[in-house]
Amino acid sequence: MKRLAILGASGHGKVVADAAELCGWQEIVFYDDAWPEKSQLGCWIIKGNTASLLQSLSAFDGVIVAIGDNHIRAAKISELSDKGAALVSMIHPSAMISQYAKIGAGSVVFANVVVNVDANIGAGVILNTACTIDHDCKLGDAVHISPGANIAGGVSIGSRSWVGIGACVRQCVEIGEDVVAGAGAVVVNDIDNKAVVVGNPAKPIRINKC
Repeated sequence: MKRLAILGASGHGKVVADAAELCGWQEIVFYDDAWPEKSQLGCWIIKGNTASLLQSLSAFDGVIVAIGDNHIRAAKISELSDKGAALVSMIHPSAMISQYAKIGAGSVVFANVVVNVDANIGAGVILNTACTIDHDCKLGDAVHISPGANIAGGVSIGSRSWVGIGACVRQCVEIGEDVVAGAGAVVVNDIDNKAVVVGNPAKPIRINKC
């Protein structure tokens, strides 16, 4: 029996668990730092917190972090990796991933996502429902591409950056680290580290203080 531990019991965690079942994981157990006050997520049991999971790693064939916040997700992945956790990626069966693309450990790729040839996806990345990543893109660790966002060819996105729902990024644009591109943003120019950009064309409105 294939046993999976998911750290992070939230709506995002539910989607990860659903994809995991479609990928053949037979037993799924959640862990969350809100435990024991929170002990159930839909039909799934929350068994403990991060400390509990770290003590139980040998009981699982795979571990994945399902936390939407990019910085927290990156920190938890690092903590688990340091303890030798068997970090796995989760790719929904309906996703279309080029055989020449690379997907880093601990990443999730949801339904109807497209990742084209020679795209390089870092560790702990979220490629959310129906987003597209075109050829030769490079995404750093713990990036989140929201549902329906479209990233054109040759784009570079720095670690922990977040591209909002329905946004699009022009080809060959470079986006720095810790950037937020708002919902529906049209990114046609390079973006510096920590900028928050919105609109069409996307323009900075403030600095991301995360």
